Amino acid sequence: MTDATNQRPSLPDHLSIDPRSPHYAPAVFEFEIGIHFNDKERFDVEEYCLSEGWVKVPAKKTLDRKGKPLLIKIKGKVEAFYK
Repeated sequence: MTDATNQRPSLPDHLSIDPRSPHYAPAVFEFEIGIHFNDKERFDVEEYCLSEGWVKVPAKKTLDRKGKPLLIKIKGKVEAFYK
């Protein structure tokens, strides 16, 4: 089990799940990632920044003009971890 944890890349400060974003890291997504936001686990996080303390989540069913979910930025305490 220690071999699997040694092979995991360190979690970046800023990470996005959108492959078109400059903050996308495909090596990180080979493993399951969890996000704690204000001491609660969130499952709808699209992007986060640990140093600035924010996450971007979809705004309900609202879509932008390209058909992607409209994201809102929420500030608070952010922690990222491998499950």
